[in-house]
Amino acid sequence: MKPPLGPSAIQEVIGRLAELLDLAPVERSGSPVESGADAILDLGGYTFVIEWKGSGAAAHVAMAAEQVRRHAADLDAEAIPLVAVPFMGPVGRARCVEAGVGWLDLSGNARIVAPGVRVLIEGQPNRFKGAGRPLSAFAPKSARIARWLLMHPDTSMTQREIARATVMDEGFTSRIVARLEDDNLIVRDSKGAIRVRDPNLLLDAWSEDYDFSKHRILGAHLAARSGDSLLRLLVQRLTAGHVQYAVTGLAAAWLFTRFAGFRIVTVYASEQPQRELLEVLGLREEERGANVWLVAPNDEGVLHGAADHDGVRCVHPVQAYLDLRGHPERSKEAADELRAQLLTWRSDG
Repeated sequence: MKPPLGPSAIQEVIGRLAELLDLAPVERSGSPVESGADAILDLGGYTFVIEWKGSGAAAHVAMAAEQVRRHAADLDAEAIPLVAVPFMGPVGRARCVEAGVGWLDLSGNARIVAPGVRVLIEGQPNRFKGAGRPLSAFAPKSARIARWLLMHPDTSMTQREIARATVMDEGFTSRIVARLEDDNLIVRDSKGAIRVRDPNLLLDAWSEDYDFSKHRILGAHLAARSGDSLLRLLVQRLTAGHVQYAVTGLAAAWLFTRFAGFRIVTVYASEQPQRELLEVLGLREEERGANVWLVAPNDEGVLHGAADHDGVRCVHPVQAYLDLRGHPERSKEAADELRAQLLTWRSDG
């Protein structure tokens, strides 16, 4: 189903808001900020300033949240700013909360918290998923560009330089750059060079789209006294077997931050994780009690930026952060600490 466009979308948002509050809406006209806001609405004793976006993409929502917050402040100190979209994802929801604005989507979810108003509805699925698979800037190969930009957040690059650095065709690179530009995640300088607009937002948007389970993962077991001894033993055997590798997930996060211990060691391997490789490494295939995850990446770009840390080759911290979402144990805490220590950027876009 396609989301409604223009005035019909605004009318549906107004109807949804009136239904949630069980109040009759009165749409204002002639407001000094009307040219900026998509709608200004009186319901009972409340005034809502509404910004509609036809996409719930993180960058669009972040921009809308800042805009509607300013419009509401210009209109009335007690006006309630509200962002509306077809479907609001987790990153957009978090951005609205950070900006102090309410949100609702036409899929049936909402969060509106203000003096005298409290609406919290979550769990409704996206009603507007399109047929087919749209071009994504975060598909396995496409994401090489986002990774490279996050690895060089203060550098402006031409599309040709990006294509060469990420080992991709210039035409394909151009299409992905255009998608990132449409999503307001990159900016161009006067000469057309590209840089990331807000690294934090780009990482959030990618994280929302990323799925670690899309890689081929083989669970195995190797006897060891601790996570660190397991890691060292596995690396020793990978090296002796001439298998190129890069550690990710919990083990990589520990090497980067020394924040939390771990039981599972996750390794991207240059060879397909089949029984022959298990034999070379002395591993026993075991899914339920696995303490080793051998991973065949769905794109070699996951290894871009891999480097040695304390004698162990690890993926770049950006990749480790993304991969942690697919891990158990203290993965969320480890991801938060990794981001706090190594992936915090000043947002000035």
